[in-house]
Amino acid sequence: MNNADLALYAVPAFIAMMVVEWWDARRDPDRAPSGRYGREAATNWATYAIGQLTKPLLQYVLPFSTIVLAASWTPLHLSPRDWWVWLLGLVVTDFCYYWAHRADHRIRLLWTAHSVHHSSTHFNLTTAIRLPWLNPIASMTRSLAWVPAALLGFPAWMIFLLNTLGLLYQFPIHTQRVRTLWRPVEFVFNTPAHHRVHHGSNQPYLDTNYSGVFIVWDRMFGSFAAESEPIRYGLTHDIGTGNPLKVNYHEFAALVRDVRHARTWRGRLGYVFGPPGWRENATGTPVGQLPEPAGAAVTTG
Repeated sequence: MNNADLALYAVPAFIAMMVVEWWDARRDPDRAPSGRYGREAATNWATYAIGQLTKPLLQYVLPFSTIVLAASWTPLHLSPRDWWVWLLGLVVTDFCYYWAHRADHRIRLLWTAHSVHHSSTHFNLTTAIRLPWLNPIASMTRSLAWVPAALLGFPAWMIFLLNTLGLLYQFPIHTQRVRTLWRPVEFVFNTPAHHRVHHGSNQPYLDTNYSGVFIVWDRMFGSFAAESEPIRYGLTHDIGTGNPLKVNYHEFAALVRDVRHARTWRGRLGYVFGPPGWRENATGTPVGQLPEPAGAAVTTG
């Protein structure tokens, strides 16, 4: 069974969970699904369905990724026959995921892809399948985060498998129907309460809780935030469309526009590799990341 098969077998369970969540939400008079809820869910499903067309290409790209090359070059080789290698691998690959995910939010080139997942103004299980279609440059760049795992001796296929399991773990935490879990669980693991915060576009939630499975990474590296006030979901600027094509490439188009209008090469590089919201001033001198005014084209969330 490869990674694609594993994800495919999980789809029936995901659909069942979505139905249960929707039914439970309808019973809540304070948080019943609205018309916008249905439109957002339809966009999420359309984005997911069309995205399946790019999977064959990604399956050809991955074997030539830097992860595979690093695994073939390293003198270290851990045996998957040892149970502790799997446990250690889960921790190591999740640590790598934390930094990849953090980079998704802090490097605009990567944000052009990841912003797709954050662009829904509703947060439910269908949000989990709102994923970018084909952003090969962003995909290959973020794959560098797993190179250390390969250099430590974990087989490339194990890294891909454990990362897939981590992504499957994250599906059920895309919900508002679960409040909080047992305190030790909340302290160690990523939970619905933690991931709701991650999808918030209002302070104090912006750019927090990057962890995949273990929330301890955020606690260790200063990016943790607890749910303390109402969360506003989506981007800092609502893109105002359910068109899957625009949802997938609106931020990339904005990046291209900014690069074209940049006055210096330093400015162009800043727009590509700086954080979302980075700007040149009127003279072409980079001024770093500025607060986004209402209606700004570049968004994060």
